[in-house]
Amino acid sequence: MNVIDLNRRQFLQVSATAGGAFVLGIYWPAAGRAMNEEAGAAADAFRPNAFIRIDRNNVVTVVVGRSEMGQGVLTSLPQIVAEELDADWDKVRWQQSPAHPDYSRPGTPIMITGGSASVRTAWEPLRKAAAAARAMLLTAAAQTWGVDAAQLRTEKSAVIGPDGRRLRYGELAAKAAQLPVPQEVRLKDPQAFRIVGQSVKRLDTALKVKATAAFGLDVTLPGMLTAAIARPAAIGATVKSFNAQRAMQVPGVKRVVQVSAGVVVVADNYWAAKKGKDALEVEWDANGTLLGRSSNDIRASMEEAAKRDGINARREGDVASVTPAKSTSAVYDLPFLAHACMEPMNCTAWVRPERVDVWTGTQAQTAVQQNGAAIAGLKQEQIFVHTAFLGGGFGRRAAQDFVISAIEASKAVGAPVKLVYSREDDMKAAYYRPVSYTEISGGVDEKGEPVMLKAKVVVPSLAEFSGFKRLLRSDGVDRVAVEGLADMPYHIPNLHVDWVNYGPGIPIWFWRSVGATHNTFVTETFIDELAQLSGRDPLEFRLSLLAERPRHSAVLRLAAEKAGWGSPLPAGRARGIAVVECFAGWTAEVAEVSIEKGKPRVHRVVCAADCGRAINPEQVRRQMESAIVYALSAALYGQITFKDGMVEQSNFDDYPVLRMNETPQIEVHLVESTEDPGGVGEPGTPTLAPAVANALARLTGKRIHTLPLSKIDLTA
Repeated sequence: MNVIDLNRRQFLQVSATAGGAFVLGIYWPAAGRAMNEEAGAAADAFRPNAFIRIDRNNVVTVVVGRSEMGQGVLTSLPQIVAEELDADWDKVRWQQSPAHPDYSRPGTPIMITGGSASVRTAWEPLRKAAAAARAMLLTAAAQTWGVDAAQLRTEKSAVIGPDGRRLRYGELAAKAAQLPVPQEVRLKDPQAFRIVGQSVKRLDTALKVKATAAFGLDVTLPGMLTAAIARPAAIGATVKSFNAQRAMQVPGVKRVVQVSAGVVVVADNYWAAKKGKDALEVEWDANGTLLGRSSNDIRASMEEAAKRDGINARREGDVASVTPAKSTSAVYDLPFLAHACMEPMNCTAWVRPERVDVWTGTQAQTAVQQNGAAIAGLKQEQIFVHTAFLGGGFGRRAAQDFVISAIEASKAVGAPVKLVYSREDDMKAAYYRPVSYTEISGGVDEKGEPVMLKAKVVVPSLAEFSGFKRLLRSDGVDRVAVEGLADMPYHIPNLHVDWVNYGPGIPIWFWRSVGATHNTFVTETFIDELAQLSGRDPLEFRLSLLAERPRHSAVLRLAAEKAGWGSPLPAGRARGIAVVECFAGWTAEVAEVSIEKGKPRVHRVVCAADCGRAINPEQVRRQMESAIVYALSAALYGQITFKDGMVEQSNFDDYPVLRMNETPQIEVHLVESTEDPGGVGEPGTPTLAPAVANALARLTGKRIHTLPLSKIDLTA
């Protein structure tokens, strides 16, 4: 067993409550009060900010400080606690935490869900908390029976004595709460795990099946009004004038309010608000916007930017001194992408003199508090965030546009206001995965070994746009801008990657797997071109360059084996392969593809994933399946384009997502691992598009350097 020291910051605080519950967590009274309000408990019942609560009825409640957006965090985090605590899984429950700095992601000052970090950053802290709780329960039982605690064991939320006597945790809660906190704790030997590593049923499934799960759109409050917002069609335009009187003539409309993002119409219900918005006759001031510019103009400006000297993101050897026996080059042009969450953006806000309450599905609770405080003129701790289920996140719900407008509207009307985006509002809201333009060249020697690769990627800085300056390296390089390219795993002796920080003036945001999506497409399709140049099999070529990357090699071999790499295929089909490491997860995918009426058809995708120790293997598989479907939608159809400075797409009719009859057979195989848990939600996304493109290149003999695939005529 591992002995873990608890430093002063990590000391675990316990208290006995009026109901005899045993509450365990890191002690900060302010957050404890917030949690009590969230739980509806008496103010003196739960004073600490508790991650674990054990009640008299033997129920173990795990307070989860991450947002649930389909990834299963409300199950996986309780599994970690239940394992180390030896809890009865049937008696484990979850509770959504309040927004408070003490639920911040470890290593950051913010409470946020993203970066495939929920499990991997909670793994050790939650194990420590649960191990301390278990030790205190053992001591309480030992004192009750007058025996040495070393003679006792725990099982299914009970302490068992040497003679078979049992005391349930709930019976020991009050006594355990009076004990001193242990200075060190012992973590369970992983060989004894019985809950971690098991595909237990999700704790939130019943709520969703019964339609009782509370999403942001489900919020109702006494006296609540509903709002719709008119935003500018031309990005960056501002309000010049609007006809509030016409909007007020719509039955049910109560107020028309100008906010920072546009004009909000507040009404008794959504349809009245929408009709009022449509009647506004807003005139926009488009001076200084992109008015008049098209996607072709944007592409030309990025091509021009590529002529500049970039910031060096990686430099090994000297590409200028090498003369390859064979060489090739390419230019990649990849589009803006929308997030296309199934639940459109929404937020309910209630601004009062002494506090602001916000109900929303958000990935960024701290940002909600910061914006609420700034708008209401209050302190951050006076902003109470009630986190709902998220109907899709993908990074979009870390943005704050819908939150800010809702808070501004509530402040103006003096009542709770639910702001609801239409699909069109969201699609045109200007939070997109960045467009990117990349020039790349490489070559091999007489033996077919790669000797040089040089790349320059032109893409705007998400670190600058989002304000997350921690994404910047000490040399000024935005890690997100070059991830998947500058950190490519292949051993190439002369390798240069430069970055040109250029954006065409269109707002950008984090999109599932962020920079790894466009850069992995470049890396993995170009490596395939080098393999072809060398006359070698794409799998064998990759493995030869990954001798010092065992986890990359393992997922490649597993995916290839399960896909039958090298075995015969029906006529007109081909396989493509790709591999990536991102967000502490390794994935390889093999796509089996054909061409039907000049368009790609993906029949089968085989994914191999190494995410370290899988807390819940079935949830990992589902996340990989989700990533593949999401990525295939983008690869086939995803494209935000501009005409006269305005977004052309508005709904799923012109921004399609994958339909059921287009969805391939998907297989997910996990690499058995004893490493600490890694990322899951994002690593399955980047490899899909290059695997499909590589398969299409084998069918057509033509390399693909742009997306989406549905816009390419594969018969030409």
